[in-house]
Amino acid sequence: MSDKAIIGIDLGTTNSLVAVFEADGPTLVPNALGEVMTPSAVGYGDDGAVLVGRAARDRLLTHPDLTTARFKRYMGTNHEVKLGKKSFRPEELSALVLRSLRADAEAHLGRKVEEAVISVPAYFNDIQRKATITAAEFAGLKVNRLVNEPTAAALAYGLQDKEAESTFLVVDLGGGTFDVSILEMFSGVMEVRASAGDAFLGGEDFTDALATELGRQLGIQPKDVSREEGARLRALANRLKHQLSEKAEATGEYVIKGEARPVSISREKFDEITDELLKRLRMPIQRAISDASLRADDLHRIITVGGATRMQAVRGLITRLFKRFPEHSIDPDHVVALGAAVQAGLAARHAALDDVVMTDVCPFTLGYEVSVPLGPNQWEPGHFSPLIERNTVVPASRANEISPLEQHQREINLMIYQGESPFVRDNVRIGQLRVPLPADLKADKTVEVRYTYDTSGILEVEATPVATKKTLRLVIEGTPGTMTRAEIDKRLKELAALKIHPRDEQENAAIIARLRAAYENSLGELRQQIGHILAQFEAVLHTHDKRQIQDARAQIEEILSRVEGEDVF
Repeated sequence: MSDKAIIGIDLGTTNSLVAVFEADGPTLVPNALGEVMTPSAVGYGDDGAVLVGRAARDRLLTHPDLTTARFKRYMGTNHEVKLGKKSFRPEELSALVLRSLRADAEAHLGRKVEEAVISVPAYFNDIQRKATITAAEFAGLKVNRLVNEPTAAALAYGLQDKEAESTFLVVDLGGGTFDVSILEMFSGVMEVRASAGDAFLGGEDFTDALATELGRQLGIQPKDVSREEGARLRALANRLKHQLSEKAEATGEYVIKGEARPVSISREKFDEITDELLKRLRMPIQRAISDASLRADDLHRIITVGGATRMQAVRGLITRLFKRFPEHSIDPDHVVALGAAVQAGLAARHAALDDVVMTDVCPFTLGYEVSVPLGPNQWEPGHFSPLIERNTVVPASRANEISPLEQHQREINLMIYQGESPFVRDNVRIGQLRVPLPADLKADKTVEVRYTYDTSGILEVEATPVATKKTLRLVIEGTPGTMTRAEIDKRLKELAALKIHPRDEQENAAIIARLRAAYENSLGELRQQIGHILAQFEAVLHTHDKRQIQDARAQIEEILSRVEGEDVF
């Protein structure tokens, strides 16, 4: 077994988790609150300190201008979120979550952690993957490997029976993304056969659809209300969505101008308003099965991953498609992190994993733009020429030769794309490379183009003119969503200067946020009591006496558990 500490991280849209591979297998690491799931939320506290996790999530309703979540959906874009007077990129917000998870892992292991395996949606493109690596760098972590989420889930399941031969279909619906992968397990070898998905479809979209329906019942438009009111409406929609996983009908109430207005939603109505979202789930499933050259009957196991698969509408769709119930013996919220820890164990050459081999595939087709002839001296640009086909086993390296349209050309502008459309306008441009050509009109102006795609989903492009033998490698510049080295260094300094709560104060920040939320949700005598408790706890914090603070926190936990446990619906 290696002494190298490599952790596995599930960086999620809604929640994030960290796990380690130990002698008994993968183990989830609790955070400072003793919970294994850390909400992917970031905000500022009243004292100007940065809050991460539950303390931030609990302030989404009360301080929407100082708190944010769901930023993973913007990874790989130039979108910025304003918290107070400061703006943050998605990489920076993700880095704050990663930094918190790293601290939890270091407390658990008792040593410094500098390396991680991080899970990403299988359908994350090259830009989104690079943004994830940048976020890890901001958090002081080197990415040993990016592992696709369904692959990580299959690793967690595959360890239970390493000798059995089986073909998995993994359906992974998280808060913000949807992935499907087909894997085969035989003699300790886990081989990915095909991947497909939708990087902009997740449980949050079902919440949004329900929030719109509740707004219709209440006579309000979610887009027209204030940020705080919109956050309250989404929170109500989320609660009702969770209720529908267990009940045929969910009910609640929404307060408008001091008046409590009742709302309700049946499971049938929920299925109706989310019908288009459910239809979007079918296509990636069908594509993955087709790409693997299989039929539905060839699949031995159907595994569901991600908290959104708890929805009866989703489970019902999968059951109807495959005429059997999917498996969920491992908690769908935990399985990706556990699988990432298995991959971390493989990377660290853990003794318990000596007989496990993992292969993966490229989820997208990678190619470049070409012009096609329409007639004599007539060419039409904008066509896509594939070089590495989707679902090619990785690492993979493929080469092809290209030539300029005219002999007097002095350069070829190689435009690199990712996608499945025959036209580049419908694919994702991930870079470009200008290749100088010899000036001699008689010289051979053929250029060999080579793409190399590694197991972390990172693409290297090489272009070598036959005449000069001088190889140029891809340097992506000006690509939307990517950051230059200078920008990364500048943001690193800014993040280092942020005032972050120490680990032993995160628990206190979370308790204060819960007390304030309980105060705002209560009335009369109970509200006065909670206000008094909050003032007392603030006074205890000023003593800096850790034992006294711990005792006060334990007492408040009991009180809050009773108050929050009351079901008003």
